[in-house]
Amino acid sequence: MKRQHSERLAALLPAAALAILGACSAPNADTPQPPPTAATSAARPALTVEVTSPQPVAWSRSIPATGNVAAWQETIVGSEIGGLRIAQVHANVGDRVRKGQILVTLDDAVVQADLAQARAQLQEARAMHAEARANGDRARRFQPTGMMSQQQVTQYLTAEQTAKSRIELAAARVQLAELRVRQTRILAPDDALISGRAATMGTVPQAGQELYRLILQGRLEWRAEVAADDIGQIRSGDAAKLKLASGETIDGRVRSIAPSIDPQTRNGIVYVDLAESAAKSGMFASGEITPAAQDTPHVLSLPQSAVLLRDGFTYVFRVGPDKKLTQVRVAPGRRRGDRIEIVSGIADGEHFVQSGVGFLNDGDLVEVTAATPAASPQQ
Repeated sequence: MKRQHSERLAALLPAAALAILGACSAPNADTPQPPPTAATSAARPALTVEVTSPQPVAWSRSIPATGNVAAWQETIVGSEIGGLRIAQVHANVGDRVRKGQILVTLDDAVVQADLAQARAQLQEARAMHAEARANGDRARRFQPTGMMSQQQVTQYLTAEQTAKSRIELAAARVQLAELRVRQTRILAPDDALISGRAATMGTVPQAGQELYRLILQGRLEWRAEVAADDIGQIRSGDAAKLKLASGETIDGRVRSIAPSIDPQTRNGIVYVDLAESAAKSGMFASGEITPAAQDTPHVLSLPQSAVLLRDGFTYVFRVGPDKKLTQVRVAPGRRRGDRIEIVSGIADGEHFVQSGVGFLNDGDLVEVTAATPAASPQQ
């Protein structure tokens, strides 16, 4: 019995000793804790980013403009004589015609008859003049002899002058009749493109009535409206490029600039000659005019992906030597391709986050990776 009690006591002693040792080694709330290690105190980067540096560019300044495409010169062709029936129509809308080409032929039966009558009257006048001239020669020959009275001599000489005048009058009537015959053929005044036709075979147009509408030489122009602040930079000969609603791009060149500004819109008109294209008169187009002679200072540019629009302002994120970000407010300029001009706020040699700026904030710590080489900016 005593032996069993001794064995039980011996078995409990190690367990009790371990419990006392554990209680002594447990941390006390009042005991000061050791400081954390450097590994646990290091902040984690917010994002892994690529960086880019500003690139200098020398973009020529293009002036925006909008306006309508119109005919360089448009003329109306009509009949110069009235009351004659249209016998033939030789051209239609869209045709290109040459100077002197026949557009309309009028029935010339009446004017041909007038011409024949005028020629007959001319022959009659010539015959009467021949008789009057013979009498005049006789009067001049007998005047010194006194065989004819002075009154008779005067009558013969006057009749001769009258007959001569009648020849001239009859000749003028022949010329007029020949002109009316020529006017029965209505001709193109210049090389042109037909933009409208009112001539119909069988109708009887009046003098001056419109038969055709022509775009002279088929030339079109862009009447571009430019802001008053910019129009002074444009000169004749400057290049222009406009885009139609269909997406077609057309090259042009400035021909002239209007001398006045519209006081309502504060815009001026620039007349731009257009190259051959599918443009039609009356189309609306937007485009730009590039002044030829101008200073193009070098400015800095960044990829558009590096620029953030936030709260109505434009920002970029500069990466410091400690890999912390600084949100920098900048003034953007023109855009070309995938790059944007930065007018102020950055300096050459600085590094900026290239993309993903929408996920970053001022003061963030980032991990920097090698940036993808940027393409050369367009000039």
